[in-house]
Amino acid sequence: MKERIKSWMLVLLILGSLVESYYLIYRLPGSDSAVLSKTLYVKTDNMGPKEKVENLLYPDKMIIHMGGDKHTLFYPSSTFYNLIMNRLKGRSFESFQRRSVQDFDWDKIRSENPGIELSFGAGIPVTLLQRVMQISSDSLFEGESIDRIWIYNIKNDSKAHVIFFSTRGDIVYEAAKADLTVQDVQQHVDFGKNLTLYTAVNGEYYVPEADVPLVKVVMPASMYTIEQMQSNLFFDAGNTRYIPEKDGSKIYTDSKRSLQVDQEQNWMSYSDPAALPDGDSTPAKDALVAVEFVNNHGGWNGTYRLAATEESRQDRKVSFQQYYGAYPSGSYPIMSNPQLQYGVIHLELQQGTVSSYERSLMYTNEEKSEKTIVKLPGGELLKQRLAQIGSSLRIIGLTPAYMPALAGEKLQLHPVWRVTLSDGSELTLN
Repeated sequence: MKERIKSWMLVLLILGSLVESYYLIYRLPGSDSAVLSKTLYVKTDNMGPKEKVENLLYPDKMIIHMGGDKHTLFYPSSTFYNLIMNRLKGRSFESFQRRSVQDFDWDKIRSENPGIELSFGAGIPVTLLQRVMQISSDSLFEGESIDRIWIYNIKNDSKAHVIFFSTRGDIVYEAAKADLTVQDVQQHVDFGKNLTLYTAVNGEYYVPEADVPLVKVVMPASMYTIEQMQSNLFFDAGNTRYIPEKDGSKIYTDSKRSLQVDQEQNWMSYSDPAALPDGDSTPAKDALVAVEFVNNHGGWNGTYRLAATEESRQDRKVSFQQYYGAYPSGSYPIMSNPQLQYGVIHLELQQGTVSSYERSLMYTNEEKSEKTIVKLPGGELLKQRLAQIGSSLRIIGLTPAYMPALAGEKLQLHPVWRVTLSDGSELTLN
């Protein structure tokens, strides 16, 4: 009996020793494994929430054409903008017919026909647009990017017309079948009654006949730390080294990747030239990769919109524009400027892999914001100022926007008019 007890005790001691050895060799206190895959980044405190790509796809404005050359505009998060978008998301668009943009008299349609024009800025790939609208599959159409959708009625015509504009500029696609009635379109147009009227200028931009009220905002600002960004972007943040630059910026590198921080601008630029390309790249896929990269490496410190997916010879640039505002008054873009880079996230991709990532390190506390109503000038005063600008370069866009400025530890957002010129440059009027 004693020998049997001794034998069992010996077996238990051996098993305990093996278990202890396993934990000493393969485990670390407070972690799952002492060995991390080199393809995984170290997880840190959540710097910002993740976002679905569907929530980043929406028009930068809606232009409501009421006939009689009367127009008004709705902006994201405003009451009627949300109502119209929610309705359009539930309608189907099918049987696309490719046509030349020259087949239509757009000036006449703009001035005489009631309708809704959705502007998507630099354009959104159709395969992404299908995530937020019920657009049927079409092999030819799905290869396009769309910068406008125009829905309108024609007098004595029993059906609504729906036109999708290709970013190429010379081609449009008409949906021969659309789950919209003439009455639906007219009801949406009627939302613009009794609101501020806008004058169309050369069919390219719209000037309000009255002042436009916006909110001036002051809110506390904080910074993401360099340590947070290092942990998010490097496989082993402890193995990075620091290189000071003559311009005062700092570079952190692990010999393969680099993180450059401009502390005056609170701006970071991450580069990964050694990233292995997947070899499969389209505008839609690159936009999805960019969204997922931001989700995993910093998150979204506010409301953003997919602004551009531009392709160059060697890479594709994907940009996200930050907006400020809320229901029911509307949201407007935050402009970046030489004095303070803020309000945008830029990524570059090579064959489907992120090679460059730029963003501000600043974030704000909107719950403690101070707000004041101010008015952007409209009417004749604005027309005169625009005429002076337009004498040298053609104006192609006019949008209410916010210009950011730092005052101590607070971020100020000043309402301005953002004027876009034909050469792609922008300037502000306040």
